[in-house]
Amino acid sequence: MTADDVTLVQERHGRVLVLRLNRPDARNSLTSGLIGEIQRAQVAAGKDDGVDAVILTGTDPAFCAGLDLAELGGTGENLMAVPDPDIPPGHRWKPLSKPVIGAINGAAVTGGLELALGCDFLIASEKARFADTHARFGLAPSWGMTARLPALVGRAFALRMSLSGDFVDAQTALRVGLVTEVVAHDTLLDRALDVASTIAGNDRSGVRTLLASYRRAERHLLDPALVVEQETSDEWKKTFDPSVVADRRSSVIDRGRDQVRR
Repeated sequence: MTADDVTLVQERHGRVLVLRLNRPDARNSLTSGLIGEIQRAQVAAGKDDGVDAVILTGTDPAFCAGLDLAELGGTGENLMAVPDPDIPPGHRWKPLSKPVIGAINGAAVTGGLELALGCDFLIASEKARFADTHARFGLAPSWGMTARLPALVGRAFALRMSLSGDFVDAQTALRVGLVTEVVAHDTLLDRALDVASTIAGNDRSGVRTLLASYRRAERHLLDPALVVEQETSDEWKKTFDPSVVADRRSSVIDRGRDQVRR
């Protein structure tokens, strides 16, 4: 297996682990196999005493274009897989006791946006773009979109993103609170490593206690919303027709490319 065949690259930088989605020709879209790799890598990172922070990023040109549409429009395996009982509703991986930082290097779309929202906070390249295209495909989210997106950007802006499917650029994402910082594209990973290393250099117990406290404090808002989203998704899946995705795939991709070029 060559480096190009590895769909999730793992790199250690001191006490920081970088996980990099590596399907650049498919804009790092998520197959069922890659989803499993991410979940297993996060579990391993959670158990590794040598890791105090995780960075999730993508190989250029995208962060993650969402579920792999070829697989979704065929078997639908990346959407219909039986949930892991160890992963709570609306989460993409079993929650870690250490922070996960999203370094958003390009487009984060639909499932890719939900992947980003599963991180504790985001740092964006100037080339980052964000969109929720569930409505364009007639899909229902199940990875926390309807809970986490409004919690960050407010209900009205979240609804605008989800109902329109339009892209939001990095500076707008910063203005509405989706990301914490926008940096030059070539400096993104270095900046994320700087922040992660600062966190890793703090008192470990203090960091993990604070992180756990933040998460417990938000559960009374997020957990009920995540359960509602999961129930809605479960009902929707009973009528899901993969052929609809296949039929709409080209038009949705073309529309997205036109927006990103502007």
